[in-house]
Amino acid sequence: MRLRALLDTDALGLRLLGGEDELDRSVRGVMTTDLRDPSRYLSGGELVLTGLAWRRDAADSEPFVRTLVQAGVAALAAGEAELGDVPDDLVLACAKHRLPLFAVHESVAFATITEHVVRQVSSERAGDLAAVVDRHRRMMTSGPAGGGPDVVLDLLGTDLDLRAWVLAPTGRLIAGSKVGGPALPAETCAKLAAEHLAATRTGRRGPHRVLLAGATYSLFPIRSSGRSPQAARDVRESVLSDWLMAVEADAGDWPEERLDLLQGVTQLIAVERDRRDAARTVRRRLAQEVLELVQTGAAPAEIAARLRVAAPVLLPGLGAAPHWQVVVARVEWEGGDVEGGPVAQSLLEEVLVDPLATGPEPSDRIAVAHTGDEAIALVPLPAVTAEHDGSETGLLADSLLQSVRETLSAGLNDDGRLTLGVSAAVHSAEGLRGALEEARHARRVAAARPGRVCAAGHQELASHVLLLPFVPDDVRRAFTARLLDPLTDYDRRHRAELIPTLEAFLDCDGSWTRCATRLHLHVNTLRYRVGRIEQLTGRDLSRLEDKLDFFLALRMS
Repeated sequence: MRLRALLDTDALGLRLLGGEDELDRSVRGVMTTDLRDPSRYLSGGELVLTGLAWRRDAADSEPFVRTLVQAGVAALAAGEAELGDVPDDLVLACAKHRLPLFAVHESVAFATITEHVVRQVSSERAGDLAAVVDRHRRMMTSGPAGGGPDVVLDLLGTDLDLRAWVLAPTGRLIAGSKVGGPALPAETCAKLAAEHLAATRTGRRGPHRVLLAGATYSLFPIRSSGRSPQAARDVRESVLSDWLMAVEADAGDWPEERLDLLQGVTQLIAVERDRRDAARTVRRRLAQEVLELVQTGAAPAEIAARLRVAAPVLLPGLGAAPHWQVVVARVEWEGGDVEGGPVAQSLLEEVLVDPLATGPEPSDRIAVAHTGDEAIALVPLPAVTAEHDGSETGLLADSLLQSVRETLSAGLNDDGRLTLGVSAAVHSAEGLRGALEEARHARRVAAARPGRVCAAGHQELASHVLLLPFVPDDVRRAFTARLLDPLTDYDRRHRAELIPTLEAFLDCDGSWTRCATRLHLHVNTLRYRVGRIEQLTGRDLSRLEDKLDFFLALRMS
C-alpha cells in the first residue's frame, strides 16, 4: 500500500506533519517501538509507530530519525498521548532527512493502525484472512471494550474451528481459547513451551509440529516489535523472551492461505505484547534510578524519597511498601558474544509472576533493571509476615525456578546458563545496598552448582556453602580426588557402597544406630564399612576435622 492511502482513512486519525512529497512510498509492514535504537528489528519499508517514550530531551530526535532512515523505513507515526503534541525537534529532524511524519491522535490505538496496514498489505490473501482480521480490529484496540488476545483466540475457535493459546517462554498461559474444550493444563503448556524453545534453538522455522498426549499442536512464534525472523542477529537474543501461539492442529497440511491467516493473527497478538512492554518502561526506569542511587552510595534519605515515588506505580492503591526484596539474575552464553542482560531482564519479569497467574500484564508490581549480563529486580512486598520461627516470608529462590527449570533449559540448550540469587526482605532504604550484595552473593553460590538453571537464597549464605564458589576449580579437583577417589575406585571394583555409607554416616552426625537403621544394615556391618573408609583414606571419622573434610569433599564433588 502507499503512504497517502493512510491519510484517506479517517478512522486512523493520522495528521501529516511533513513529507508530502514522499507519500507515494510503499509500506511493506508496521512496527511499534519505543527503543532509542530499534535498527536491529527493522528490515526496511515499515511504518514505524512510537509513543515517544525514548525521547528525554530535544537532542534525542536527530539520532532516532537518522537510525530509521538508515534502516530504510517508509515513514514515522508519533502518538500524541505521551506529550500532547509531537515535538518540534522531531518534526525538524524528519524534514531534514525527508522522512514522512504523521501525528496519531490520542484517541486512536496503535493496534488499529497496525491491523489496518496488515490487512491492506495482505489484501491478496485468501478471503478468510480479510474477514477474520476485520472482525478483530475493534477487539485489539485499547480499553475495556477491546477484549485482547483471548477474544481473538475465541474467534479462531468459532470462525475456523481452531483452538489456540498464547504462552510465555516459561510456559505460563497468557491467553487461551474458551471455545470447544477444556483449558490447557499447566503441564501441557510447559511442555509445549519447551518444545518450541528447543525447535527455535535448532534454527527450524515455525510453525513447529508437536505430538503430545495424543494431540497434535502447531507452534507459531510471536515476535515483539514486528520483528522478522531475519531481524535478530542471533536467535539467543530473543528465544527466551518471545511469546508463542499453540494451535491444536497439524499446520503441515494447511494451504498457504491458512498459514497466512495464522501469521496475521500472531502479528495482532504481537501488538498486545508491545503494549505490555511499553507499560513496563516506566517500571524499568524506576528500578534503574533506584539501583543507581543504591550502587553509588547515595544517602538513605535520597533513596527513600525515590522509593516513595516508585511505590504508587508498583503498588497502586496500597501506598508505600513496608518491605522490599532484591533478586539478581544472570544469563551467560558461551563465547560471550550475546549480551545476556536484556534476556535476564525479560526472564525475571516473567518468573517473578505467580505461575498460576494468567493474562499479559500480571507483573505490574515488578521493576527490573539490567546492566551487562545482569538483571536486578526490586520487588515490593506489601504483606510480609513473620513465621513461628521468626523468619520472614517472601520470595524463595527454589520456588521461583521450580516450575520453569525444565522449560528454560530447553531454550538455554548446551551453551547458556541462568543463575539467580534472592536477598532477604529489608524494611528500609538503608537495607537495600546490603540486600543487593546479598542477592549477588547468592547468585554466585547458584553459579557454582551444576545445571543450566540454578538459584540460591539468602538463607544459604550463613553456612560453608558461601565459601565453596570461590574455591578455584583445580583446588576443588585435587581436594576431592585425594579423599574420594580411593573410595570410588574401591566401590567400582567391589560394589561396596562406601560413598553412600559415608554420606549417610555424616548426615546422621556420626550416630551408628541411626545410620545403620537408615541403611538397613547391622551396626557391625556399618562399623566394617567405616573402618574400610578410614583404612583407604588414612583418615579418622571420629575426629571433627576429618569429618568436616569429607563433608566438604562430598559437597564439592
